[in-house]
Amino acid sequence: MKFWYSETLNVYQDMEDLMSKEGKSYRVQVAIEAMKRQSQVYYVEAKWLHENYIPTMEEYMPIALVSCGYWNLTMSSFVGMEDSITKETFNWAFNDPKIVRASSTICRLMSDIVGHKVERERGHVSSAVECYMKQYGVPMQEAYDELYKQINNAWKDINEEFLKPTAAPTSALNRILNLARVIDLFYTGEDAYTQVGESAKTSITALLIDSIPI
Repeated sequence: MKFWYSETLNVYQDMEDLMSKEGKSYRVQVAIEAMKRQSQVYYVEAKWLHENYIPTMEEYMPIALVSCGYWNLTMSSFVGMEDSITKETFNWAFNDPKIVRASSTICRLMSDIVGHKVERERGHVSSAVECYMKQYGVPMQEAYDELYKQINNAWKDINEEFLKPTAAPTSALNRILNLARVIDLFYTGEDAYTQVGESAKTSITALLIDSIPI
C-alpha cells in the first residue's frame, strides 16, 4: 500500500508540473485530496477483511462509493480539461453531488454483482451482495434484484441532472456520464474489466483500431 501511495503521488507531481505552467495547479491539489481519501477507505476495507467483518449497507456504501475509484477518477479526469472547468467545478464535484454519487453507485454495485462469486471464492472484502444478504436475511438472487433497482435509480439521477439547471458546465456532466457508460460496457453480464473477454476486446478494437468508412 505504501508503494502504491508513493508511486501515485509521483504521478500527481508530474501532473502538477504541467498544470502549474497554466496557472491551474489547484486542480491537481483537489485530485490529490481525493486520492488520499481513497487510500483511507482502502485501509477501512482491509480492516474489515482482516476481521472477517460484514458491514451493514449503511456502513458499506459510504466507504465503497469512494473505494470503487470513481469519485477520485472524476477529479483526476477534470485536471486536463478545458477552461470551462473552473475551481468552482472542482469544489462542486469534490462535495459529491448527485450525479457523481450516481456514477459511483453504478460502478460499485455493477462491479460487486458481476464479481461476487469469484471474489467470494478467492477471499475478498465483503461486497454489497453479502452485506445486503446478511442485513436483510435474503437469498443471493433477491440481493441482486434489489441492487439492480438501485443501479436503475442511479441512471435516473444522472438523467435528472441533465434535465435541470446545475452548478456544473455540460462538459463536466458529460465526462461523468461517460465514466458511467464505461462501467455499463465492462460490467454488463460479466466482469470484463478484471478478466477481459471477447465483448470488451471487440468494443476496444472497434473504437481504437478499426477504421471508420467515410
